[in-house]
Amino acid sequence: MTPGVEIDADRIAAAVQAQPHVAGLHSGRFGEIATLLRGRRIPGIRIRDDEITIGVTGRYPATAVEISDDVRAAVGPVGLPVHVRIGDIASAPAKEKP
Repeated sequence: MTPGVEIDADRIAAAVQAQPHVAGLHSGRFGEIATLLRGRRIPGIRIRDDEITIGVTGRYPATAVEISDDVRAAVGPVGLPVHVRIGDIASAPAKEKP
């Protein structure tokens, strides 16, 4: 991480969830992917001094590469490795009838 630069877990969570191939954040099987802040927890985002892990539920029919690329683009340049864990795949949203 670049000295003096704080990484905003709330901003990352909102940006990741806005991606077309992401159905939501996923905290892992045992809830291990999370950021603990004063009085609250952000599931699906884990920020450490040497890496960031993002857990997501992908949206079918996107591939793992498409999902990971979306997540990394949403995080942006942070100067740390960004690991993407796909915990589940959700079905595609229903198409609206005209």
